Amino acid sequence: MAAPITMLILCTYFLSLSLLSAAFTSRDYADALEKSILFFEGQRSGPLPSNQRLKWRGNSGLSDGASYHVDLVGGYYDAGDNVKFGLPMAFTTTMLAWSVIEFGGSMHSQIGNAKTALRWATDYLLKAATATPDSLYVQVGDPNMDHKCWERPEDMDTPRNVYKVSAQNPGSDVAAETAAALAAASLVFKDSDPSYSAKLLQTAKNVFNFADKYRGSYSDSLNSVVCPFYCSYSGYQDELLWGASWMHRATQDSSYLSYIQSNGHTMGSDNDDFSFSWDDKRAGTKVLLSKDFLEKSTSEFQLYKSHSDNYICSIIPGSSGFQAQYTPGGLLYKASESNLQYVTTTTFLLLTYAKYLSTNGGVVTCGTSTVTAESLIAEAKKQVDYILGDNPAKMSYMVGFGERYPQHVHHRGSSVPSIKAHPDRINCNNGFQYLYANSPNPNVLVGAVIGGPDSKDNFADDRNNYQQSEPATYINAPFVGALAFFSGKA
Repeated sequence: MAAPITMLILCTYFLSLSLLSAAFTSRDYADALEKSILFFEGQRSGPLPSNQRLKWRGNSGLSDGASYHVDLVGGYYDAGDNVKFGLPMAFTTTMLAWSVIEFGGSMHSQIGNAKTALRWATDYLLKAATATPDSLYVQVGDPNMDHKCWERPEDMDTPRNVYKVSAQNPGSDVAAETAAALAAASLVFKDSDPSYSAKLLQTAKNVFNFADKYRGSYSDSLNSVVCPFYCSYSGYQDELLWGASWMHRATQDSSYLSYIQSNGHTMGSDNDDFSFSWDDKRAGTKVLLSKDFLEKSTSEFQLYKSHSDNYICSIIPGSSGFQAQYTPGGLLYKASESNLQYVTTTTFLLLTYAKYLSTNGGVVTCGTSTVTAESLIAEAKKQVDYILGDNPAKMSYMVGFGERYPQHVHHRGSSVPSIKAHPDRINCNNGFQYLYANSPNPNVLVGAVIGGPDSKDNFADDRNNYQQSEPATYINAPFVGALAFFSGKA
């Protein structure tokens, strides 16, 4: 009887595999891709264009910078509040650009929307970088005052203080990330808008030089204005190497290669790092630079291929070097607050590294074993599918996607009645009734990926639980690339 039982087990195994792979179709991923980009329209600051698709939003922040005699209108609110934080906005921009660079060919009808989302950010970063010589504007809004109010951006009356880094008060971290964003975006617009691309790249060069010349962390310069909100815990060395890597990719100028060779050892190239986020760029830098070794056998970058392998080995269950934590349902788990930001960045790196490997016949070396590009893609798919609803809670963590998704998102504009439905002003304190209300958000923030479940796959759909229910631009940006990849698979 052993043979029939074996056959039965095999049949069950392959049936379960087919059911798993059929969880979402390329059309589902395309739908999620469209929504993941649409989310950025809900985060817009400034005057909204006539083709704004999320109609419940209105104009906001129309005089940002004016009291300081600079134009800082535009850009994105980072998450559920009304502050424009420069470091996460720049990282969001870099990741949106990288998503288009690597996976734009699979975006099809959404490539225009992706570029529009990217340009909304780069238009703002250009203003921030060029308004005042030897300065970079890195924030609009006093977060301590903003967080004492619960009001939609259209009614915002909290102080719109402006903060900058300069030669006297350096911010190499935020400046180098801004340079990376502008450089990466210059590649996106190189063919479709050469003059804009050239402007982005020249500004990136200037901002990178500024970041490198005046070294220091913006956390030290701006203190309680950026901490604990977006404190640069990893320091600024990782951003300088990340910025130089993007300058190298965008310019192919040998001076950046020399910079990476000369400074890499003091900027983290010798260290393994197992996280990639708005704060810590080391894992992303390793993967980005490994491309040159894989494609051009640039010996200087062999080190980055080795460290990229170590990063991947830490994520893939069963491989030598595995150390990641997963929930019982299979979700990568890094932190109790906004965990999905680490899931989307990791997923993006898995797919990008898989692309670099498969294009050049490479594999991941984990001790004495190897891991193929296909294995990286399979792990990435598990994470994407989990976010979209293939999880123990049968809950999509993307708002507006699937049959069940979060209804009580920690987001001022989404939770307070729209200015279209309630034209009268809702002031700072009156808004809190909507934060604490049990009713669903009246305005659906379509495409928003929120913080996500805990280490046991549990999720409380509670607006006041910002750790789990708050969306952020930097959660969505790398997810755009991942969704594009899977939407392109028949």
